[in-house]
Amino acid sequence: MLDPREAEALPGSVDPALRDEVAHTTARAVVHRARAAEDPEVVARLVQLVEREGLDVVASLWADAAPVSLPGALWRLYVLREWVRRDAHTIGLRYRLGVDAAPVHEAVAGVPRPPAPEDLRALADQVLSGVYAGDLAVALERAASFCRILATGAAFDADAREVADPAGATQMTRGAADLQRTAQELEQAAGLWRADRLD
Repeated sequence: MLDPREAEALPGSVDPALRDEVAHTTARAVVHRARAAEDPEVVARLVQLVEREGLDVVASLWADAAPVSLPGALWRLYVLREWVRRDAHTIGLRYRLGVDAAPVHEAVAGVPRPPAPEDLRALADQVLSGVYAGDLAVALERAASFCRILATGAAFDADAREVADPAGATQMTRGAADLQRTAQELEQAAGLWRADRLD
């Protein structure tokens, strides 16, 4: 057995407290500097952060942050954008399945009907642009509404597949629950931003 002091000296993962501090510091720096700069070029570069730096780099900064925090919200927005970019066809299908059951969320999300893949990609970019150059709370609420519509669509899709593919339907139902939880976290983050308490 290693002595505790020797164990602490071994190279390994970053101290969780330091990792959390880095996540919050980088998120604050990115958001506040971009908002202060009011430069469309800076906003465009930040929206395309995943394409430029890779999802792994963004994940290393913010993926482990608390969901209802600035870095946690940013991570969720970037993952949502990347999912839309990579699989706009599936997203469009789920959106069309869920939108009629969620008219209020449709109005908040602001996606044209019926949504084409480019409309969904534009929404994802607009939401992230809103983080850096608009009302951040509104951007978070738009993303939350989008997630709620997708969750409803995934639940309907799971119901339709239940007989033919029970395992796939169960997985889809879990995915719908995850999307609902993400929506709730984004809504809570929006409320905290409005109260000047989102860190």
